[in-house]
Amino acid sequence: QVNQGNMPGIQSTFLAMDTEEGVEVVWNELLFTDKKAFKAHEEKIKTMFEQLVLVDHPNIVKLHKYWLDVKDSKARVIFITEYVSSGSLKQFLKKTKKNHKAMNARAWKRWCTQILSALSFLHSCDPPIIHGNLTSDTIFIQHNGLIKIGSALPDDLRSPIRIEREELRNLHFFPPEYGQKTDGTAVDIFSFGMCALEMAVLEIQTNGDTRVSEEAIMRARHSLDDSNMREFILSCLTLNPDKRPTANNLLFHRVLFEVHSLKLLAAHCFINNQYLMPENVVEEKIKDLDLNMVMAEIRREGRPGAQWRYSEVFFLELDKFLEDVRNGIYPLMNFAVSRPHALPRALSQPQEDPQKAKTPTPEPFDVETRKVVQMQCNMELNEDKTQWHLTLLLILEDKLHRQLSYDLLPS
Repeated sequence: QVNQGNMPGIQSTFLAMDTEEGVEVVWNELLFTDKKAFKAHEEKIKTMFEQLVLVDHPNIVKLHKYWLDVKDSKARVIFITEYVSSGSLKQFLKKTKKNHKAMNARAWKRWCTQILSALSFLHSCDPPIIHGNLTSDTIFIQHNGLIKIGSALPDDLRSPIRIEREELRNLHFFPPEYGQKTDGTAVDIFSFGMCALEMAVLEIQTNGDTRVSEEAIMRARHSLDDSNMREFILSCLTLNPDKRPTANNLLFHRVLFEVHSLKLLAAHCFINNQYLMPENVVEEKIKDLDLNMVMAEIRREGRPGAQWRYSEVFFLELDKFLEDVRNGIYPLMNFAVSRPHALPRALSQPQEDPQKAKTPTPEPFDVETRKVVQMQCNMELNEDKTQWHLTLLLILEDKLHRQLSYDLLPS
């Protein structure tokens, strides 16, 4: 059993093995003890899960597949999600605090950017997907520093299981308007603001109470030294939902917006085409540079200009930055124009009743959409020289390899 149940109402989450892809995944069970409530929501549940299966973003826990299991008295939805290896943000902050360390401002910015990138993506889907359950327990960390937020659970499905609202200790993550009217995307911005505050101070003290008090939140706010950071967090925690900024606006706030979009584009372009270059291309290029060469200069009339030489650029940081981009820490989506993302049409086939599905129908055929980044072809005659053996090796963009082989007659 693993602690990655990030939706209210989930009964159990188990670590499982996907033998087809050869990866660890999480098996989640969402149980409805009231079958009537389930039946009333069944169509919505299907539509919603079909939509969530199509959500694909480096900072959102991937939902791979789902199915419904309806018995006489109860019903459950089983869905398979990606496994995030290093636990929740809450656990990470606790460990950091235990070691008497303060939060590093650079790490705080990287985390905020990734969470906002995921929210910006969800909110710009058509119709917008509202996460509605963003807390430091539902944000996870990969071993390479990549942040992933748990799958969203839209409101129609939260209502039949809302009775089991998260433990009281997490109530401060939800805004005053939560649950009173149709939740808008501003709900997630308030929750994000609380997460950003908790990430900055490592822990908002409860002083032995079951839930975090207003005073504790005020104390945490006042303890922030950086005025930009304080203004950024306070704008998210505005009580009036209409006054809260959008996720896309927050990505361009001066406290976060550090990586110039041209630098980011260049890095993505470099990584997408890296298969065309030798592995240590950055090292090789740097060796050939004359470090005293002027890279850029500002000329001013009547006073000396400013010059930058190659020796003033930190090449090690360039390698680190490329590695971060490769790991998905700076997705290009942050800088997309704010138009709605149309999710692709559902590829999965509609759910069938297992009893009816006994006839030998052909398997639904998934269209291959991954890009091939490298391919090799090899042909050789077999030992008795009667036929050729053709082998194709394809390396796909998701790092998986496919080897295809075929025997051909000389004719």
